[in-house]
Amino acid sequence: MIRVAVVDDQALVRMGLRVLLDSEPDTEVVGEAADGAAGLDLVRATVPDVVLMDVRMPGVDGLTALRRITGDPALTAVRVVVLTTFGLDEYVFEALAAGASGFVLKDGDPAELLRAVRVVADGGSLLSPAVTRRVIEQFAAAPASRSAPHPGIAELTEREREIVAWVATGRSNDEIAGELVVSPATVRTHVSRAMLKLHARDRAQLVVFAIRSGLQVRP
Repeated sequence: MIRVAVVDDQALVRMGLRVLLDSEPDTEVVGEAADGAAGLDLVRATVPDVVLMDVRMPGVDGLTALRRITGDPALTAVRVVVLTTFGLDEYVFEALAAGASGFVLKDGDPAELLRAVRVVADGGSLLSPAVTRRVIEQFAAAPASRSAPHPGIAELTEREREIVAWVATGRSNDEIAGELVVSPATVRTHVSRAMLKLHARDRAQLVVFAIRSGLQVRP
């Protein structure tokens, strides 16, 4: 059973998420909170597998709560999925940099949200295909996003650097394999090795490291 905490200041959103998650045989909502401070208390008390976290909330906002969760050694197994809208694109990269395992649209397909919860709970990361590539392109073009290259980039092989650059485009392993005319298993191996070398907690953090280090797909 995947245990989920919901943190959002809108009661209707919380209710909708609870109904959706509790209707599935493999997910359950262990608690709700209407702001970041209460969300932190909830997460520390229940240690859920996944937190669905809104960004804009009164008092302690979602980004602050996210940083406190990912920075707490007692909560290393907790994964955070940010709830966002098209109007909140400016927060997405910051959320990924703070340790979010991905994001989903509040008004998106319920099946996509359920998939996000399951993928993240299984140790993966999810970057919503509806907005990910546009957001990545936006922040990759900003000089500030490349201000802190990861020191471990130098340890990557040329092939690993190339594949990490492709990961930062928002493409899946299968899509990268198609672009490079290699097997998906080969891509998975290189991604796994790169994550180990860079100490990335998941694929979302690997995207952040790639963008900050200026890795780009060569034309």
